[in-house]
Order: sequence, then structure tokens, then C-alpha cells
Amino acid sequence: MNNLYVYLEIENGKVEDVSLELLTKGRKLADELHCQLEAVAIGYQLHSVGEQVFPYGADVLHIFDDKRLYPYTSLPHTSILVKLFQSEKPQIALMGATSIGRDLGPRVSSALCSGLTADCTALEIGDHEEKEKTYTNLLYQIRPAFGGNIVATIVNPNNRPQMATVREGVMKKEILNLGYKGKTVTHDVNQYVSDTDFVISIIDRHIESSKVNIKNAAIVVSGGYGMGSKENFSLIYDLANTLGGEVGASRAAVDAGFAEHERQIGQTGVTVRPKLYVACGISGQIQHIAGMQESAIIIAVNNDPNAPINAIADYVITGDVETVIPKMIKYYKKNSK
Repeated sequence: MNNLYVYLEIENGKVEDVSLELLTKGRKLADELHCQLEAVAIGYQLHSVGEQVFPYGADVLHIFDDKRLYPYTSLPHTSILVKLFQSEKPQIALMGATSIGRDLGPRVSSALCSGLTADCTALEIGDHEEKEKTYTNLLYQIRPAFGGNIVATIVNPNNRPQMATVREGVMKKEILNLGYKGKTVTHDVNQYVSDTDFVISIIDRHIESSKVNIKNAAIVVSGGYGMGSKENFSLIYDLANTLGGEVGASRAAVDAGFAEHERQIGQTGVTVRPKLYVACGISGQIQHIAGMQESAIIIAVNNDPNAPINAIADYVITGDVETVIPKMIKYYKKNSK
């Protein structure tokens, strides 16, 4: 009762990174609330899930293992979570803001009348005062709002569970203890689902893995609308190749056709944490900064000395990207021999 739950996304027996990131954050929140962290695995052949999630601090792992539950379909997963939450009454429930989480979260929260905050960029515990009443230990569900122009902190004082979805990469994935031991609870799936939950079946699946690996790149070179054209954007590829990094882009650059959407970094794209992030021709609106602000070192190249990104950059180069980037490539090649 009153514990913190994380729904695990699982593909071919492997727990997805977004779920491990939520377990990492969930462990910290649970410690602050003095409650247990519980994980929910729904799928098929889940025998290796425990060894994947317990090192991240999960105290309890709920297993729902049935061939009919994989691959994911909306109805049975919804029925299981709704009945589990009605029985266990968690105070907080977290899931990834993925295609699955965005389908499952609203269904569960609607059935439980609990409310849901989508696409959170931060989660904290705090108090709230309303109408001379003080609520303690609420989940602060923090996310950009109004097109990213403000950061909203949303609380749910009265309904439970407090539900939120978080995008992959927003939270840091970190093992707590390789020897951490939790308890596994295996449930009888038939007590949670009915035949009507399986009216839809998956006949065939085709999954095409992305050829772009920005999320795990140690070096990311990103270009913005300030690159001026698709031809000029090729300088970003040249610099990334020289440094041995991946190419990223701002939303404005993607919308202008300078780069493909899978390279978009920011609130509506990918979140990255490279050792080095080079931002070229990017003004640094909050939507973009949300996706790269935790990079270890940030270099900003911009002809605007007052560009917002300069405020978070470790190094600022003021000048035209067409002039600066070729010089960066030249001097790196010269001094890396």
C-alpha cells in the first residue's frame, strides 16, 4: 500500500532503457517517501527480468507471464494494471512516454480517475498548500508547457495513484547495487484478464531499428536553423566525422528540411547526455535545451553573443558558422595527429 510502481517495457525479454531510468529515479523518490519501489512486468518468458531490475533498487517485482501478453496490446495490459492498482493502491505510478506508455497511461488513469501528467522532464517530492490545507509528500510532476515557454509544476493532491510518463533519456540510468535483492511475486494472469481483452491479436510485426545512435554517442554535433541551408548543414556532418561523433539537429532545422526527424534533439525529440555537445547555429530555446542541458561539456557556435544557449555553454565561440566550423575542423585535424 502507498508504494511507488514502475511499469516495465520489455522487448524480447529485455527491459527497455526508459524503464531502467524510471527505476533509478523511482528508487530515489521511494527512499524520500520511505516506501517500497515495485516494478510490474507484463509479457511472455520473463524469467530474466528480475536479474535486470533488482540491481536498480526494485524491492518487489510483479510478474504477469502469458504468451497472449506479448507483443503489447492495449486491453489486457490495461486490465492487469487497473486491477493491480485497485488492489495494491500505489501512491505513485510511472511509465515511459513511449508509444506504449502514451497508449497505456491514459487508459489506466481514466479507469482509476487518477489523472496523468505526460512528458515530464523532472520528478520531485514536495508539499502543497491549497485553501488553507497543506498536502505533504506530493509528487511534483514537472514539464514544459505552452510550447515550452514556461515550466509547469503539476500536483495531484486528492487522487491516487499520482501518474506520470517520462521520455527516454530524461532521467539518468544508474545501477544502485549489483547485489540488491528483491522479492518476485508471480500472478495468475487469468484473474486479471477476460476473453474480451484478447479480441485484437497481432498477426505480424515489423520493427526497423534506427541507424542513428545519438542517445549513446559520446560526442554530438548539432546544427540549428542558423546554419542557413541544407547545403551549409553538411558542415555539421563534416565536423561530426572529424570528431568521431553523431549529428543532431534542432527542431527548427528539422522543420526546415536540413536534417531528418530522428536526429532531432529537444523536448519533442531525443534527450542526450554526451561528454561533448557542440551546438552550431542554435539559439537555445527551452525546448532544445531540455534535451541536451546535462551534457558534460557544451560548446556554442553562434553569431549572436546574446543567444540563450550561451548561458549554459561551457565555451562560446561568437562568429559565423560558415567561417568557424571549417577552422575547427582544420585545427582539430592539425592538433590530433
